[in-house]
Amino acid sequence: MIKMPDDVGNHPSDFTNAGFDIVAIAASAGGLTALTKVLSTIPVEFTAAITIVQHLGREYRSFMAEILARRTDITVKQAEEGDCLTPGTAYIAPPNRHLLVNDDGTLSLSQSELVNFLRPSADLLFESVATIYKDRAIAVVLTGTGRDGAMGIEAIKKMGGTVIVQSVETAEFFGMPLAAIGTGNVDFILPLDQISNTLVTLVMGYK
Repeated sequence: MIKMPDDVGNHPSDFTNAGFDIVAIAASAGGLTALTKVLSTIPVEFTAAITIVQHLGREYRSFMAEILARRTDITVKQAEEGDCLTPGTAYIAPPNRHLLVNDDGTLSLSQSELVNFLRPSADLLFESVATIYKDRAIAVVLTGTGRDGAMGIEAIKKMGGTVIVQSVETAEFFGMPLAAIGTGNVDFILPLDQISNTLVTLVMGYK
């Protein structure tokens, strides 16, 4: 049973009438399809910001933001240094850059060392989100190979946040979901087609 926060606290970007301030999503192999499914039914009035780490080839420009923007009503953009988190906007980590949330509600990009051979790293994003937003953060782990995100969701749970993982049965690649589930720090294990509605219910209090 998820206990909703009783008050908004003193976080950098508390958004009006939001149950949570931020949703951080991790995806790897198969991620474009999964992210499209999740974002396509998020309403334009969604009251939390969304940050996304999708593992991509380092050497190529990513068109993921443009592709996803055509399939959802919310704003989707490739994250830039200093972006201020805004409700109803999804920020995607650029290729070969870690995406981090700052204590003033802005975003930072980093080319610091690889984490488990990865840059961007979902673990780093989740840990920064947990530190800043605590119990007003939701982490989502979608399809992918490897273990990225598993360490980060432990930080999310330790700070009182909520964790959603795509069910192994509906994941095109189940490494990341399985690793996340194996931590024992998961609140919801959901089929892909139920994740969007669950996010809307948690954040906005209705389906």
